[in-house]
Amino acid sequence: MMLQAYKTGIDEAEKEKILHELLPFIKYTAYRLAWRLPPQLTVDDLISVGVIGLLDAIERYDPSKQANIKTFAEYRIRGAMLDELRAADWTPKHLQKKINTIKNAYSELQQKLGRQPTEEEVADELEIEIGELQSLLEKAHRSISISLDEISSRVDDRGDGNYDIHEHLRDDTSLNPLELLEREDAKEHLKRAIEALPEREKLILSLYYWEELTFKEIGAVLNVSESRVSQLHSQALLRLKAEMEKSR
Repeated sequence: MMLQAYKTGIDEAEKEKILHELLPFIKYTAYRLAWRLPPQLTVDDLISVGVIGLLDAIERYDPSKQANIKTFAEYRIRGAMLDELRAADWTPKHLQKKINTIKNAYSELQQKLGRQPTEEEVADELEIEIGELQSLLEKAHRSISISLDEISSRVDDRGDGNYDIHEHLRDDTSLNPLELLEREDAKEHLKRAIEALPEREKLILSLYYWEELTFKEIGAVLNVSESRVSQLHSQALLRLKAEMEKSR
């Protein structure tokens, strides 16, 4: 396959071939991230950002690294789109403050109860109606700056805020024993956090990230509305974010 045989110093014709081969992935990723789009961005904007990310990957790729060009390019494409979404974050400060308050409530109640709190318990803790909590979760789903990809990135950079794609893709044998232990501990923490989620939220993450269903399709499976799936998805990510931040 052409991508597997890729070497640096390619000409324009080879770049076109790589673009043609990875364009379906770029479009697929853009549509997968579409639920996070703010009003000023479109799916086509994300596709354009993905193409730029691919071209950047071609320029930066070092064949001496363990990762192949396809794997490296896919991470650069996804990373470029996530960066664009973060840069375009339009969330009003008052909403972001409420999101953080909800996240903290999940974390505090989980510690107090020794289990994941229910929506009713969180609403009681915040002294708001459950309908208001669900409305906030639905509004938050585009602005929660986290996904399983981003959580995984934080796991692999061990929470130091300096995520290096080369480090993420390199062979674990290049890490010293302490680094390996820290990385494995973080991965185990994430695994436990996902396992501790309520069954329905765990199922939604599985259907969305692994089975690659849309929110609408998941709603049909669970016999709930698309907006309800959005709320539960946001709730699951807030729970994970709160849990992973405790390990920093």
